Amino acid sequence: MSRYSNPLLMLRVIGDVLDRFVPCVNLAVTYASRQVINGCELKPSAVVFAPRVIIGGEDLRDFYTLVMTDPDAPNPSNPIQREYLLWMVTDIPAATIASLGIELAPYESPRPTIGIHRYIFVLFKQMGRETVFPPMSRINFNTRDFAYTNGLGLPVAAVYFNAQREPVGRTRRR
Repeated sequence: MSRYSNPLLMLRVIGDVLDRFVPCVNLAVTYASRQVINGCELKPSAVVFAPRVIIGGEDLRDFYTLVMTDPDAPNPSNPIQREYLLWMVTDIPAATIASLGIELAPYESPRPTIGIHRYIFVLFKQMGRETVFPPMSRINFNTRDFAYTNGLGLPVAAVYFNAQREPVGRTRRR
């Protein structure tokens, strides 16, 4: 795949959050009936509740960790909270759904206030069950450091969507 056809490279997901990796496990993220495809735009009102996440994998003895972050918090021009951890699920059995794992950081819905934010789902293969520990903080979470500290290595899959603040509805004056 060329550098210019990889959306993770084009919008600096690889670079800002992840190192280059080769996807080798299927990852399907769906909000209501809308599947997340790299670079798609979703409204914050459509992502209030945790998505359905289907994990691939061939060896049913494997377990995975799912991380969701916002590298653009609080403002893409000045991301001083980079990255903000929105969700973390560990011990997800291969070939199942994320809800069968252990939620170490409960889902927080994306709330972009300024600019267009990237919301990234990253999947890691674990070395074994109960080998991943919760981070100290959601603010200034670092996916690379977290993976290193927990012996996760490079990601096995990633997908992201964009979102921006929705206009506030205007009310009529009588």
